[in-house]
Amino acid sequence: MARRNNKVIFKDLEVIDAGAKGKAVAKTPDGRVLFIDNAVPGDIVTVQTHKKRKAYYEGSAISITKASEKRVEPVCPHFGTCGGCKWQNMGYEHQLYYKQKEVEQNLQRIGKIELPECQPILGSAKQYFYRNKMEFSFSDSKWLTLDQIKSGKIIEDRNALGFHIPGMWDKILDLDVCYLQAEPSNAIRDFVKAKAEELNLTFFNTRNQEGFLRTLMLRTTSTGEVMVLLQFFHEDEANRKLLLDAVAEEFPQITSLLYVINSKGNDTLYDQDIQLFYGRDHIFEEMEGLKFKINAKSFYQTNSEQAYELYKITRDFAGLNGEELVYDLYTGTGTIAQFVAKKAKKVIGIESVPDAIEAAKQNAQLNEIDNVEFYVGDMKKVFNQEFINTHGTPDVVITDPPRDGMHGDVVAQLLNLGAGKIVYVSCNSATQARDLALLDSKYKVVKVQPVDMFPQTHHVENVVLLEKR
Repeated sequence: MARRNNKVIFKDLEVIDAGAKGKAVAKTPDGRVLFIDNAVPGDIVTVQTHKKRKAYYEGSAISITKASEKRVEPVCPHFGTCGGCKWQNMGYEHQLYYKQKEVEQNLQRIGKIELPECQPILGSAKQYFYRNKMEFSFSDSKWLTLDQIKSGKIIEDRNALGFHIPGMWDKILDLDVCYLQAEPSNAIRDFVKAKAEELNLTFFNTRNQEGFLRTLMLRTTSTGEVMVLLQFFHEDEANRKLLLDAVAEEFPQITSLLYVINSKGNDTLYDQDIQLFYGRDHIFEEMEGLKFKINAKSFYQTNSEQAYELYKITRDFAGLNGEELVYDLYTGTGTIAQFVAKKAKKVIGIESVPDAIEAAKQNAQLNEIDNVEFYVGDMKKVFNQEFINTHGTPDVVITDPPRDGMHGDVVAQLLNLGAGKIVYVSCNSATQARDLALLDSKYKVVKVQPVDMFPQTHHVENVVLLEKR
């Protein structure tokens, strides 16, 4: 162990595991856990710490003595600088192993309940170019890489269109290429940046809150439809039209070309009026004959193909025969509700976001599904005994809560409800495990199926079937 500028350096540590938030794990000579942000299990590395806590350190590998057999060469030139795709340096089969391990350990250590054997994780057929939605930010002061700084060259073009540097709200990495969304994503982003510079349009400065161009959002569907939304800080009708006309002419395959004038302090769109410039104000995704209308503010699973696999597992776990009343909690835009409806007698969806429920109702009408109903409100307040008395006691409950899991009042209501089955879909197996422990007095976990929705990252979904004891 050595010290440099009050930072501890540990030499030749073996990386033994992958931990929370995608960090690698080693043990220091004094027995503390060391979380490393740029290593792979099996590496032997020298690490410089940048944070010390009572029970652990955090640090970065500054050299590799021996590279792990699990390592692969990252395909993206921005790997290590960009905050996404942190596991791109690890073979996909190993990513799946550690994702499954995380799910199993969370259910065992946090849940502390009797569990069946976990099914092998379902990997994604696409390991790159799988996302259907990307958001890029404009900046007039792009992030300079270490190589650019060391070169000593004066970089006059500081405009950027890309991603925020992790932990730095005002720094944007200018992208050459991104492997997350299929074409025409890279082509549109590159064209927009080049055209904006040709027109001498100003890129946004977050600190000073000035500039013209703020963000670019791209959405695509499996049917080939494309949505492009440009966000401007202020109106400049002539230049706005010049840019949007150029985009429409260059990419005639665009289905929906939108813009928004947003002069507030942040980039969020949910309180903004979206304006249609060309085409229609929505695109359609299709799944098993169902059509889902997606507008600029809609939530839809960002990996369309793997979402289909996730929904099939959910429907299979529910084991419907056409006679069941199903409650779909945290229904979002009602995709799962509509996906299982043809196998159920009736499905009732509940969601707290009014726009999502409105979209769910429109999609149900579009798909001519008449055995679904959707209700909006705070889950812990709406999902009460009065609601159940009105709509009936469900045979099956499907729940797909946000990362924080279910509110304690919702869990308590599920226990009172006593449905025969609960299918719990989760994007955070730690909070899922906590909720499963609370349900354990009346429900037994009978199936566990992890699903990888986000290759090259540590994120993993998990589906659990509970049956009443």
